[in-house]
Amino acid sequence: ISLLLVPSLALAFVLLFLRPYTQKDKSNYTMKVLCFASLLALASAFTSQPITKAPLVETGDAHRTRRATIVHDGKANAIRDRIVTVKNTKKITMAMKLVAAAKVRRAQDAVLATRPFSETLQSVFGGLIERIGGESIDLPLLTVREVKKVTICCITGDRGLCGGYNSMMIKKTEARFKELESSGVEVDMVLVGKKGIKYFQNRNYPIRKSFECGQNPNSKEALAISEELLNTFLGGETDAIELMYTKFLSLIASNPSVRTLVPFSASEITVGHDEVFELTSASGDFAVERKDLGAAEPQEFPNDMIFEQDPVQIINSILPLYLNGQILRCLQESVASELAARMQSMQSASDNAGQLANDLSLQYNRARQAAVTQEILEIVSGAQALEG
Repeated sequence: ISLLLVPSLALAFVLLFLRPYTQKDKSNYTMKVLCFASLLALASAFTSQPITKAPLVETGDAHRTRRATIVHDGKANAIRDRIVTVKNTKKITMAMKLVAAAKVRRAQDAVLATRPFSETLQSVFGGLIERIGGESIDLPLLTVREVKKVTICCITGDRGLCGGYNSMMIKKTEARFKELESSGVEVDMVLVGKKGIKYFQNRNYPIRKSFECGQNPNSKEALAISEELLNTFLGGETDAIELMYTKFLSLIASNPSVRTLVPFSASEITVGHDEVFELTSASGDFAVERKDLGAAEPQEFPNDMIFEQDPVQIINSILPLYLNGQILRCLQESVASELAARMQSMQSASDNAGQLANDLSLQYNRARQAAVTQEILEIVSGAQALEG
């Protein structure tokens, strides 16, 4: 269009200025000039301008100032964020392991602190039994009845993140409950620990009473539990009391155990062995050393010693103290088992987090390498296209 329009406009311009005109034609001439200017502007709009290409200039400074390649790939960024999260989780689990180790040390000190009292109590009880000799001891706490009803006292933890500690204790208690019921014995429960309370309450088990015990059991908490058990047995509401607790063996092993708490056996009290444990870190890793202290020697009372009260009554007064000490010891062993299980769980979680971080780092490096390789291929392809 522009090729035909430009010659036509040029011809019209020549004819316009060669034609003579008078004063009367000035207005008509002005209109012709305006029309010509409009046509000229329209023609310039249709003409195409040549496209010029700027030469590519490359200097050596571009290579010297070029920075390292940063991967902006979405997948690589997500992997990098996950690596950071996993490493932070590992720090938390390692801190929880160290906290549990410090609490195991506290539980160890608590066991050692209660040892003198229990040893003296056992010694006095053995001496009184020998003083009485072959006389029959008619005491309610030593009388074995016909078992028609049993009360199970189950000790669990208040918190989770301790592996299978709570689940093993709950399963063993359930199995014992069903075993007694299948033999025609009525069963009810006294629960210690939030995990066991929540589990058995949700399943409508017969619960007599429940107690919450923290990770630092004391004699006051043990006294409340022992008073409830004694009142239940002495009131004739139950014929036997069984204690379900976790026996502390080592940092990597614990054993859910059951023992008949009431009625007592005089021979079991006098010959019962005691054990203490000690947390060590000689080789750089936490370990536990157990020491069997054996049974306390019976205290010797002179033959001419006169007791203000009858020895049988003294034994009857000692038995509740002995029960309180046994419950406190079982609480301490259960807490030590829970803390040891938590240490192992947190150690396993830390190891898994470290392994996962290594695997994610490998994936991230592969993704970054793939992105860099892709950029290099694009640059090479563009250079070849320009040269062609």
